[in-house]
Amino acid sequence: MKSSKSEFDLQNKSLIGRSIVTLDDLSIPQIQELLNKGRYINSHRKEVAHTCDGRVLATLFYEPSTRTRLSFETAMLRLGGQVIGFAGADSSSAKKGETLHDTICTVSHYADAIALRHPKEGAALVAANSCNIPVINAGDGGHMHPTQTLADLATIEARFGSFDGLTVGLCGDLTFGRTVHSLIETLCRFGNIKFVLISPKELTTPQYVLDRINNEPTCSYVQTHDLMESIADLDVLYMTRVQQERFFNEDEYLRLRDTYVLDEQKMREAKSTMAVLHPLPRVNEIDTRVDNDPRAAYFEQVENGMIMRMALLSSVLGDQLQGYEG
Repeated sequence: MKSSKSEFDLQNKSLIGRSIVTLDDLSIPQIQELLNKGRYINSHRKEVAHTCDGRVLATLFYEPSTRTRLSFETAMLRLGGQVIGFAGADSSSAKKGETLHDTICTVSHYADAIALRHPKEGAALVAANSCNIPVINAGDGGHMHPTQTLADLATIEARFGSFDGLTVGLCGDLTFGRTVHSLIETLCRFGNIKFVLISPKELTTPQYVLDRINNEPTCSYVQTHDLMESIADLDVLYMTRVQQERFFNEDEYLRLRDTYVLDEQKMREAKSTMAVLHPLPRVNEIDTRVDNDPRAAYFEQVENGMIMRMALLSSVLGDQLQGYEG
């Protein structure tokens, strides 16, 4: 029997049972649907509180995390589900030598979905291929961080209404910053974005990310080492920390960590509508006095991260949000 167009559209949007390793796994309509669900969840907290009753999420975090782990766990709890897992490789059988494959296979018999944070690039793909339940990449090395990107997109969309025509500055560690790589690659798919890539020469954007921008005819980029020469042109400034855990040489880290510090003086040069984002944690790259500026959006990102993880979990588990008609 031939499916109708509406049935095809519904199937095409479905994420039920899907693993999310990068946002490349999703179409733009699917990403937009998650953003729509996020807005609904944010304004209908009570209605969605039992969406995932009886479900279990396993949070397997081989690296330290505060926001990502707790927001995944809070997301499932706010949907009515339960959470199991660990917050460090030392507290798992990995310390005994168990492979990631075997851990994932084991946990897949306990849980309905897995959120995985791992220091090695590609670990999320290995995990997704190791079981038949959804695996959500919560960050794999310096590679990708798709759920942080969903939080970033939700924050930018809330501030500007769309992504069209924005000038987006990304500042700091652009070499190892998986949040930066994920955001650039996804914004390229929406198109019509100008990127300003601000970093020391030791931490410039990887070539594969630059290639992604070049491959999108409506996107462009410039590279600079000077934040002040660019800040007045930016609609979004995405600050990142220099990540000590990615460095083998501590002296090199100490030399680079304070390259960029966003303070009140620099903010005076920026547009009154500019939004400042940061995936957190910060060290000292944003002065705490900037927190009181209405352009500071990084704590909005924190809440949006939880909301978008609620939208994603309910989608991959196939649990309908009460009252939502997408």
